[in-house]
Amino acid sequence: MAPRTFALALILCVALAAALRLPQLSLRPMHGDEAVHAVKCWELYATGRYAYDPVEFHGPTLYYATLPILRLSAARDFASTTATTYRLAPAVAGVGLVLLAWLLADGVGRSAALWAGLLTAVSPALVYYSRYYIQETLLVFFAALAIGCGWRYGLSRRAGWAIATGAALGLMHATKETAIIAWGCMAAGLAAAWFPLRSRAQACPARLRDGGLALGAAVLTSVLLFSAMFSNARGPLDSLRAYGVYVSRAGGGGAAGDHTHPWDAYLRWFGYWQSGRGPVFSEAGVLLLALVGIAAAARGVEPDPRRRALARFLAVYGCLMPVVYSALPYKTPWSFIGAWHGLILLAGLGAARLTARAADIAGARAGRDRLSRAGLARAVPGGAALVACALVAWNLAVQAQRASTRFAADPRNPYVYAHPLHGVERMLAWIERLAAVSPEGRDTTIQVIGENPWPLPWYLRGFARVGYWDDSPERLDAPIIIACNAGEHLGVRLGDAYQASHYGLRPDAILTVYCERSLYERFARAAATAASEPATRVVDEP
Repeated sequence: MAPRTFALALILCVALAAALRLPQLSLRPMHGDEAVHAVKCWELYATGRYAYDPVEFHGPTLYYATLPILRLSAARDFASTTATTYRLAPAVAGVGLVLLAWLLADGVGRSAALWAGLLTAVSPALVYYSRYYIQETLLVFFAALAIGCGWRYGLSRRAGWAIATGAALGLMHATKETAIIAWGCMAAGLAAAWFPLRSRAQACPARLRDGGLALGAAVLTSVLLFSAMFSNARGPLDSLRAYGVYVSRAGGGGAAGDHTHPWDAYLRWFGYWQSGRGPVFSEAGVLLLALVGIAAAARGVEPDPRRRALARFLAVYGCLMPVVYSALPYKTPWSFIGAWHGLILLAGLGAARLTARAADIAGARAGRDRLSRAGLARAVPGGAALVACALVAWNLAVQAQRASTRFAADPRNPYVYAHPLHGVERMLAWIERLAAVSPEGRDTTIQVIGENPWPLPWYLRGFARVGYWDDSPERLDAPIIIACNAGEHLGVRLGDAYQASHYGLRPDAILTVYCERSLYERFARAAATAASEPATRVVDEP
């Protein structure tokens, strides 16, 4: 493939990725995790202060990546920000992930890099979680950046690429604690790539210097972010202490037990999923192409030893990541997308290998050569492989669009995990209608009762007087009371003084909104007046 053709095709893949990731970012209700991160990010933006918590919330790169968007949005306060404001940062990272295939093009071949870029662009999982305000997409982006820059350094031995590799590794650490899993798999891949070349390896001073530069860049980048630009000395130390917490969590301990799943959960979520009469979601085509890529890497068909080494690295990295994540009891679908991208890189190798003979179609000559039996024997398998791979990509794109739009908050979507329903948006609309007729307006007092109120703090951010309780407080007298999975005792306690309405928060959680009877009657009178106004205007018309 000519360089210009590759560049144009990769740009088209980037455009496709943008078309799937950027539109309608506010379509889906905010997940509880997204709401938490939005609050943390706004605190950083509004106060300029950040303190890393080794128990929750992960690293700060997501928040710092969002700051330019917040500045451009000219948001006056937290209430004036939108879901799009926050989700734009990971969406852009998801688009950029496609572009990073360029870094590996002369290592895996332009065709393989292009296929990897296309599959990255249309993968339903990668598309869906690129539209999610959590750390995973940034972590995958920085991991791919580290691999790409590491390959560029291996080719050129330029110190700049070593520094870029180290900075990317540092950004991984400052994004999420699970970066250590990717580092371990990268180290194993490097060992597999280096071992056959060990007789040629030389620990020359320049390489030792570049290794030191990479390490320094990684440490400096991580410390800079965890310390909030050197304003919090505890941050870098807490980032190391956090691993005690996350080792326990990865084993399913504590509250993480809610996310304990069997070893094959990722295979079911990503390989084949159908819930009830819902649509089939399957990225099995990526798995099949990845198997071909693994076989090609194992055979070592590349004549250049450095390209063979890169293929071995990708094979080991791409195989180990799914194994490690599947072995951990703690599982969420978004945790796996880093491993999935490793498999997509291998799938790019596999697709390129399968379609290598497709060039015979374009190269067929008119006349006897075109109709010769040998020419057809070469062209037909290659053409069939090309069509099959294209159909895989097309099917994934259709699924990605479906998962991110119509089924964006539907429990039948495997990527919808512990996710709020649209009922939370209807609840907000009801509360806003009540506030519109309340004498206090948006200063109306709201009491929220429930152990885990998220994402309600996001949806109620426009109200000035909101309080949260794990259990029913002694004093319950707010005009509006919201309870999650409220028992009968709360309704009995409030009696006829409140009007109740119900909204789905999640499939296993119901929100009950209790509206003070006097406020409800005020709303009913206002609604009746509004309903009668059109008829009055018709009668009064001359």
